[in-house]
Amino acid sequence: MLPIAERLGWVAVDWGSSNLRAWALTKEGRVLARATSDRGMLSLAPADYEAALLTAIGDWLPANGRIAVRVCGMAGARQGWREAAYLPVPTRLDGLASGAVGPTVEDPRLDVTLLPGLCQRSDDVGRRFDVMRGEETQLAGLAVHEPTVSGLVCLPGTHAKWARLEDGAVTRFATFLTGELYRLLAERSVLKHSIGLDDLAEPGCRQTFVTAVQESTESPEALGTRLFGLRAQDLLDSDLPAGDARGARLAARLSGLVIGLELAGVRTDLAHGEPVTLIGTESLCTRYALALETLGIDGRRIDGEAATVDGLRLAHAALNHEHLAT
Repeated sequence: MLPIAERLGWVAVDWGSSNLRAWALTKEGRVLARATSDRGMLSLAPADYEAALLTAIGDWLPANGRIAVRVCGMAGARQGWREAAYLPVPTRLDGLASGAVGPTVEDPRLDVTLLPGLCQRSDDVGRRFDVMRGEETQLAGLAVHEPTVSGLVCLPGTHAKWARLEDGAVTRFATFLTGELYRLLAERSVLKHSIGLDDLAEPGCRQTFVTAVQESTESPEALGTRLFGLRAQDLLDSDLPAGDARGARLAARLSGLVIGLELAGVRTDLAHGEPVTLIGTESLCTRYALALETLGIDGRRIDGEAATVDGLRLAHAALNHEHLAT
């Protein structure tokens, strides 16, 4: 088989705050190889990006010629390689390339393009100030297969996103700090003495999670007292199992409470009973699907990596078209 350098058509990159993921693709869009690095935006100055990129993908590059590198995520942030200004919603998912910018590079083999994120300003139709970088490309991955996609999409994660899509465009979205809130509570609050490994496969944890989702969704205003109740339950509840199983049970309850709070925040959208598209890792999508099922909502799941690559494919095709047109 020919080496990657002789088959390489272009490179897709998702550059986050903590790491980057890269994919070598053929001209037809088939993935040849994957690479990862812990050199995310938080550890880089603008002058460091090219070297970090070459460390990750340098072995793929041919000796001659220029290779297109399409980048989404935090490399295009104000503190990143070069700012790719946010596009305001509503924005069509097949139009992200219109806000792309190219940073200065020294290696003649690199043709780097940074994709923009999306922003939302407060207005009188219920939209509030918000931003996203990276998730818009995963949403664009839907448009590869469904150009006129409409509906409600959830992207679970540290900062979970809920987006309303209409005829292939993002019309509004909302961010919830659910993942970060869980981590802070489990690791930095008084609850750290009680919370163990969060594993819904542990006996009793699934039902504990479901019950917590129901409670938090029905009365989100009681979250504060329910959170402290976790610590009190650990100290006083003799019905809880001992050891690691005890910590897992309490972790499941904490997870259900914070995810239930998130679902309460989108209750207006969920009230219609429409299915929700979940984009992310298998474990998170499974957890959110269970939470939605608790409320009688169906959810279809799409792998986050596949959505990212598909979204970058869409942007790559648009950028190539613009290049040919000029």
